[in-house]
Amino acid sequence: MARPTGDIAEEEVRIDLPDGTHLEGVLTGPADGPLVIFAHGSGSSRHSRRNRHVAKVLNDHGLRTLLLDLLTPDEEQTDLVTARHRFDIELLGARVENAIDWAVKNLNPPEVGLFGASTGAAAALMAAASRPEEVGAIVSRGGRPDLAGTTLPEVQAPTLLIVGGRDTTVLDVNQSALEELGPDHELEIVEGATHLFEEPGALDEVAALAADWFQLYLIE
Repeated sequence: MARPTGDIAEEEVRIDLPDGTHLEGVLTGPADGPLVIFAHGSGSSRHSRRNRHVAKVLNDHGLRTLLLDLLTPDEEQTDLVTARHRFDIELLGARVENAIDWAVKNLNPPEVGLFGASTGAAAALMAAASRPEEVGAIVSRGGRPDLAGTTLPEVQAPTLLIVGGRDTTVLDVNQSALEELGPDHELEIVEGATHLFEEPGALDEVAALAADWFQLYLIE
């Protein structure tokens, strides 16, 4: 059940990395709520309309959200030309780990969840495998769990895979991933939806499924 949050303020945050560079993010939602860190897909950013829509629904359900750019500003500029970094899952997974560590130290959330889209879902799964004590739940939207490779069986957090019914290639990949993931995982198919869930009502269904999953494992 959604809990009213009133007007939700946004806070720009900066996550310093060990090499002296930094990541940029947007923090929204109730300060005392469990935190859901978003790992976007290739070519997207913390300003993604789709992720912001999902984040707003999670905020309305009492969850705090951190929408995060997984590349530094300089890397992002390079990637726009070369697409060099967007499929570097080890790099992206390490960045999600950096975000988890930063959040635990600076925000002290009661629980941490991960929401990954496309290649960002693979990064989220890799990070969850390396931070089993910190990550309490994962949701993947149109994700590529196959890109997480051999780390899939090491993921202990309950994982929900959401795929569009018309996104046939990604659906096949996610169905195969079910055999590799640990306990407490499910696959939800949004009928009639394609990869970006642009069809009327499709993204709303994604947001509702994600909110229910995070409430079940992070709040209840």
